[in-house]
Amino acid sequence: MTAPTYTRAQALPEILKNRIAVLDGAMGTMIQRFKLDEAAYRGERFKDFHKDVKGNNELLSLTRPDVIRDVHESYLAAGADLIETNTFGATTIAQSDYDMADLAREMNVASARIAREACDKFSTPDKPRFVCGALGPTPKTASISPDVNDAGARNVTFEQLRAAYLEQVEALVEGGADVLLVETIFDTLNAKAALFAIDEYFANSNERLPVIISGTVTDASGRILSGQTVTAFWASVRHIQPLAVGLNCALGATLMRPYIQELSKVAGDTFISCYPNAGLPNPMSDTGFDETPDVTSRLLREFAAEGLVNIVGGCCGTTPQHIEAIHQSVGSQPPRNLKRGVFYKEDPVAA
Repeated sequence: MTAPTYTRAQALPEILKNRIAVLDGAMGTMIQRFKLDEAAYRGERFKDFHKDVKGNNELLSLTRPDVIRDVHESYLAAGADLIETNTFGATTIAQSDYDMADLAREMNVASARIAREACDKFSTPDKPRFVCGALGPTPKTASISPDVNDAGARNVTFEQLRAAYLEQVEALVEGGADVLLVETIFDTLNAKAALFAIDEYFANSNERLPVIISGTVTDASGRILSGQTVTAFWASVRHIQPLAVGLNCALGATLMRPYIQELSKVAGDTFISCYPNAGLPNPMSDTGFDETPDVTSRLLREFAAEGLVNIVGGCCGTTPQHIEAIHQSVGSQPPRNLKRGVFYKEDPVAA
């Protein structure tokens, strides 16, 4: 199995071989700091919309692009190499909760363009910046019943997920994404629908973007919510030939270490990403979590010193202060080495 030839972000694989790249932090955490009310979310365009929309962060790419731009630029100024589009919930499935499914495509295009402009503003020949088109898990799960009395019940189908993700991928690429990031995966079947849609898009277009896959270990069991261990999860998604695979969310860096160690071992031919949240809930903390920028950056520096990671960043509760500390902490650390290039020439799973 040979490495894919990318039509965008061609420099990224070489960068990851030579240094640890920094991903941005939490979008939602930063939006909360603006203390936006219902009217701010609605803007003039949706002032008479029939349903409350406060909390629909993806809508802000249409009504308050200045807020989203400010968040992106704050992370880029802090040293982020990659920033995620404001599209975690920008699928028709997620937006149906707000009766805004028909706006999903527009949200993705607009979000990608805002991120593209921010990256272009901060990019230099020595430090290019990359837009990661974020594909979230949706609020529905294809593997788990929503009804405790009916184990066979489902509230979404694979086909519905595939169609929603395909629309999102098309719009993200149209808006200028360099990378596609399937993240916060709690149900592997949802992720496989996203990866199927990505593969479909690649087959039908002249594009091939790097793909990053990031799962979520939900507790000390070491499994994602749909029941797979980290090793089993990797076996289920490696067919897409991702540029990187990793873990994010749910756990702070302290609790994430053994699962990153496991993933780094089994995915020896692929770059590893890790962007934990800011620890456990702490009502006394400014961010609501217990891992300060100093703590998070120290822990990720330890991950780097162990040779575990190629991409690091932050999830829920992390701020530009976290990203700046991480950037400074890992900057002198060498990246994790791949075992045999980017991908095994003979793939034992495929064989």
